[in-house]
Amino acid sequence: MVEGSMTQGAGQGPEVERTATLRDFRVPAYVNEAGPYVHSVHPGDVAPPPEEAYPEGYTPTERDLPVINRGDTVQVTVDPETAAAPQATTGQGPLYVVGDVHGYLDQLVSALQEKGLLDAAGSWCAGTARLWFLGDFTDRGPDGIGVIDLVMRLSAEAAAAGGYCKALMGNHELLLLGAKRFGDTPVNSGAGTATFQAAWLLNGGQKTDMDRLQDHHLQWMSRLDAIEEVDGHLLVHSDTTAYLDYGRSIEEVNDTVRETITRNDADEVWDLFRKFTKRFSFRDEGGADAVRSLLDTYGGARIVHGHSPIPYLLGEVGSEDDEDDRDPVIEGPHVYADGLAIAMDGGVTMAGKLLVQQLPLDT
Repeated sequence: MVEGSMTQGAGQGPEVERTATLRDFRVPAYVNEAGPYVHSVHPGDVAPPPEEAYPEGYTPTERDLPVINRGDTVQVTVDPETAAAPQATTGQGPLYVVGDVHGYLDQLVSALQEKGLLDAAGSWCAGTARLWFLGDFTDRGPDGIGVIDLVMRLSAEAAAAGGYCKALMGNHELLLLGAKRFGDTPVNSGAGTATFQAAWLLNGGQKTDMDRLQDHHLQWMSRLDAIEEVDGHLLVHSDTTAYLDYGRSIEEVNDTVRETITRNDADEVWDLFRKFTKRFSFRDEGGADAVRSLLDTYGGARIVHGHSPIPYLLGEVGSEDDEDDRDPVIEGPHVYADGLAIAMDGGVTMAGKLLVQQLPLDT
């Protein structure tokens, strides 16, 4: 199958021109390896998994995302129409999550309208509903700043209606912040000279986004949380255990990430970016234990993440030289890791589907 050739999912709006970065996915081989994870020896005292091994020269200046062909994960079909009603407390509306958007504003608006969250004019119409974005608003797609503007506006409109619209920090938010703040300043990548500007361009950075990026966008991104727990769901952007490096509670992780960004040290922000770029920790042997290490530390019964496109988790994308033009079809979230992990990146940058899903799932 040729990467970037999937048909769009239902309700994704008019097709837009795909960027030339769609086939530029690379990460070091170590990301595909699930390390051994140990269980805690004392109740309530969870030992974190051993630090995932970085090759001596690892740097995310390599193109992100490998081309894989694996058959060791199972797709769990979820019918959004039959999802169980959320167990919310009095006064709270249903809970929804949104996967990676990557600048595809039209698809986002269509998907939110399909779920009854936006009206025909694109305004919040969901009352007390609660909406969480899992990060990665920009890069690769045509209108990342438009996406951020929409999310910021919906945050105000939802709050006025008694609901909320909130967002998590993705690795591409860190990348855009770094490219704007540090540009071509060399950083300590462990593999020679690296810069945020080069990494941003290599991973789908759009000049139109940079040209329109303003101070209020930067301030908004820099204040985003990295991790939250809602209704028994631990929400994160990346399918990695790297969050454990930044604290033993949700509050500590979020504070540490914000403080790192505020200090404005290029090397520190780069280290944060490269750790949040790691992926596939919950896949393969040991993946369920990796999920449990996060759940035992931060709470929740399931983890919900974006970052790694479902077609890659499922092995439905072949090599770049594959002449098979059949398109992987993404109908909904992917449940894996002994049912403990829910993947929400439907691969919109690969002509997949931008996923908006009500939680909890009925599996």
